[in-house]
Amino acid sequence: MKQHYYQTVTHWTSLEGTVNYRSYSRNHTITAPDKVNVILASSDPSFMGDSTRYNPEELFLASLSSCHMLWYLHLCTVHKIVVTDYRDRAEGTMEENEEGQGRFTAVTLFPAVTVKDRNMISKALALHKEANAMCFIANSCNLKISHQPKIAVG
Repeated sequence: MKQHYYQTVTHWTSLEGTVNYRSYSRNHTITAPDKVNVILASSDPSFMGDSTRYNPEELFLASLSSCHMLWYLHLCTVHKIVVTDYRDRAEGTMEENEEGQGRFTAVTLFPAVTVKDRNMISKALALHKEANAMCFIANSCNLKISHQPKIAVG
């Protein structure tokens, strides 16, 4: 079995520190070795975060969406489907209990795909199921990930 290793660095700092729940910024950065860009992150605004920065929940959805897309594009090449555009709007619902613990209970991907050949629409739609089965991130989750794809010709 192959193993792959990944590393990221999440960094937060504050001169005042965590004196109380409202006293500290949730802003932080996420980096990875050999990456040129820094991800500016925070918590969701409902948890005292900065709405102009990505929060972990958005990054989770982006990770699922990106992994699905990459597998889908790969499978399209295997099946000789020429894709010229792919845009996905990912949505997720997180539930929080009385103790403040939360978990995602539903995620839906809405990929809008443009293919060159009208005769490939049916196969292009079907490949979303296979892409979901192959996606490393989806396979690491304990929730159902739904798909509502649309295929256009262009």
